[in-house]
Amino acid sequence: MRPTTIREVLDALDRIIATAIANGDPVGLFAYIYRRTTDQVQRAIARRAFEDGPRMEQFDVAFANLYLDAYENWQRSVPVARCWGLAFESTRFQAAIIQHILLGMNAHINYDLAIAASTLMKNKPLLPLKNDFEKVNEILAEIVDELQDRLSRVSPLFFLADWLGNDKDEAIINFSMGNARAFSWELACELWRLNGSAYEQRLEQADQWVYQLGNLVARPPGWALRNGLMLMKAFERRNVGDILEALRR
Repeated sequence: MRPTTIREVLDALDRIIATAIANGDPVGLFAYIYRRTTDQVQRAIARRAFEDGPRMEQFDVAFANLYLDAYENWQRSVPVARCWGLAFESTRFQAAIIQHILLGMNAHINYDLAIAASTLMKNKPLLPLKNDFEKVNEILAEIVDELQDRLSRVSPLFFLADWLGNDKDEAIINFSMGNARAFSWELACELWRLNGSAYEQRLEQADQWVYQLGNLVARPPGWALRNGLMLMKAFERRNVGDILEALRR
């Protein structure tokens, strides 16, 4: 059954993480980061940080189900969006921990988030959602330092990601949550206005763009970034179970 509450979303993510630990599957790396941020949103709803808490929970569940559906479909060899296919395929080759996480974030934020927002508010005014949509940026910013600290436990050279991100030619490593969510809001506005074949065509275009962006993460073109990621990988923990246990502590 698909989750209908954030508590059920967290339980579903826990199952993915547990399976990833048992199977040594890097898919659990993004699932962990996503679980941590979803938990933070749940806490914000509980302290009434949003203008409309019940709507925010409904939105967050709809958003999460897009990832859970993609994960389940991938596990059953059912076709998924190209951007998600790229993210899941990356778990089959040895990538740096940050690459696995960024590929999941790329697909889920740049693609799924717009779908969730536009679908939830279809046939209703979209603008009332905007303040709560943007409030999430502040909530996520609260845990950025924590997540970086946790990643440094399993990737001692993780600081290279920030250093390489300062080079504009290598800026793909400096994934901006705020920029991604801003893009997603604009895409949501477009999708909200469209129906039928026009909607499907715009969604296909978005998937192609997000896939191309993901390719830059999976196969970076810059010499400095490629070598920086290789160096990061050389010093990272390799056992997925060990990585996830260290991240969760």
